[in-house]
Amino acid sequence: MPSEADVKFEIGHVLFVDIVGYSKLLIHEQSEQLQKLREIARATEQFRVAEAEGKLLRLPTGDGGALVFRDNPEAPVGCALEISKALKNHPDLRVRMGIHSGPVKEVTDLNEQANIAGAGINTAQRVMDCGDAGHILLSKRVADDLEQYGRWRPLLHDLGICEVKHGATLGVVNLYSDEFGNPETPKKFKAEEAAEKKPSVPILRKSIALLPFENLSEDKANAYFADGIQEEILTRLSRIGDLKVISRTSTQRFKNSLESIPDIAKQLGVATILEGSVRKAADQVRVHVQLIDAENDSHLWAERYDRKLIDIFAVESDIAAKIADALQARLTGAERRAISSQPTKNTEAYQLYLKARHQWRNFFAPGYEQVRKYFQRAIELDPNFAPAYGGLGSYHAFGAANAILPPAHWPAAETALQKALELDDTLADAYHLLAGVELYYKRDWPAAERAFLRGAELNPNDGEIRHHYGLCLVLFGRSEEGLAQIALAEQLDPFFPGLHLFAGRILFFLRDYDGAIAYFTTTLELQPTNVVAHEHFGDACERKGMLHEAIAQWCASLTLRGQPEQAQFLEQTFAASGFDVAVRALAQKQLQQLNERSTRGEYVSAWYYLMAYLRLGDKEQALLWLAKTVEEPNWFALQIKVNPILDPLRSDPRFGEILGTLTLKN
Repeated sequence: MPSEADVKFEIGHVLFVDIVGYSKLLIHEQSEQLQKLREIARATEQFRVAEAEGKLLRLPTGDGGALVFRDNPEAPVGCALEISKALKNHPDLRVRMGIHSGPVKEVTDLNEQANIAGAGINTAQRVMDCGDAGHILLSKRVADDLEQYGRWRPLLHDLGICEVKHGATLGVVNLYSDEFGNPETPKKFKAEEAAEKKPSVPILRKSIALLPFENLSEDKANAYFADGIQEEILTRLSRIGDLKVISRTSTQRFKNSLESIPDIAKQLGVATILEGSVRKAADQVRVHVQLIDAENDSHLWAERYDRKLIDIFAVESDIAAKIADALQARLTGAERRAISSQPTKNTEAYQLYLKARHQWRNFFAPGYEQVRKYFQRAIELDPNFAPAYGGLGSYHAFGAANAILPPAHWPAAETALQKALELDDTLADAYHLLAGVELYYKRDWPAAERAFLRGAELNPNDGEIRHHYGLCLVLFGRSEEGLAQIALAEQLDPFFPGLHLFAGRILFFLRDYDGAIAYFTTTLELQPTNVVAHEHFGDACERKGMLHEAIAQWCASLTLRGQPEQAQFLEQTFAASGFDVAVRALAQKQLQQLNERSTRGEYVSAWYYLMAYLRLGDKEQALLWLAKTVEEPNWFALQIKVNPILDPLRSDPRFGEILGTLTLKN
């Protein structure tokens, strides 16, 4: 194996090419378009000459590739021009290109295959990423070289600076004429211009984000404990109305991040950052924290705590109090009591509670039942542990509200949440979940709204309460108020995929399909494997008449659900027989699956039968299951009035009659 010193760098002149929207194409279309692009590139004179002289390196990628010309800086530009002209005969093949000259090296990858690496490759890709279909973009370095030649100068159009990955910036130039290229300003530059004109939310001095605490325990299974301590401190700080505190679901993306503290703070919209580490061994705990002023990356305060496990609440309270003092936050008497609370004296119960919260983040993934067991065991060890009752209530309420668990779980949810509030009537999470009990189970909207407002009052920094409340406001026709709540939630939890998913669904209900698609796109950028986001994305595309894109998104959702054969079936049927036939055929298969689950004794919500019969075009059965959906105590019943998917049924008089049976206390 050669050493690092033996690897020789050289300057390569790189043309990076990819197919725009490649991931949304069906599998056979991906292969066809990639093959056509290869043929076009290989047919260019620059490609043939450089390859014949042994002065061309090729790096294939999933949706395109890079061509590295060894000794001629004009070669990649000439090649791009030839490709662009040839593409005019293939309007369905949407390609963008980026060009840069920089260091490259030939390497051997893990598969012992020849490969290419280096900053020249990476930068060319970043330049390309700044463009849209049809663009030929050059780095400023390449443009400066070309500007020395009279034939290139009229074709160079400076775009300015583009921000790329990890906060880096690049000078970019657009290359075009009437015969090739794309004269339009790339969307990325338009977005940045709009962002500059749009007034940004000012960063408040009294604002903070707690980055995930590092687990320094020898037993790596104690990761739950480090996460739990961070979340508990965050919860205490969130109770302080004079502070802006970013939710854990947004700070989690910066776990083990190499980005600088100022950059992270800027993305989160805060002035200060808290970093920390936790080491746990038996009943000994060491917690180290440091508060950082993001503007100048300087320490405001730091502390190390070596305590017994029984003293962990005092540590959490002390950290919260000292942060509040460092940020000069005004605290009410109730807030002081909240951040100094000690919900249990039983350390085993507390650890079980933290394990349950840690597992809860997987939602209803395999093994989720362990969440309920942890909470129940914690309650057995300390019958006065209010947050444990709240956690147990969350298990039952969340599952029943989303039809994951049968309606029989509602009474257990209500009992647990009422007990939690009986023990501690300041638990914001319990009020949030109680709002779900009041609305979806008891169908008492005024009681639910009171619970939402009380929860938000107790924890003004809880983004989840606000985005859930915003959704419910939209369901009840108070759209402006609902969207205002979503906007507040985004400030508190900017990188939470669930929030963007909710916001997209809200805009879908409001028939703003472009806005919905924008939110679903953001959701998938944050969490590419989000099954529901792909499904909802497909729904929005269908409403816009983007049938090809709808099929692609639904196929992605099916594949991620572990049903690749269903995805393949949908794709093949669409290709052979069209959209309507494909949707009906898939619905027939899904109906069969629902019946099989019901036969096995599994709970299946009426909503899923309603969707299947609606896709089948069986109006009579759809109306029958619509009536059953209204009767079921979950959130699906409340979206009937606004969900566009149900529009085919609205003209039938029976639809209004069934909707009229949805009685709510107002």
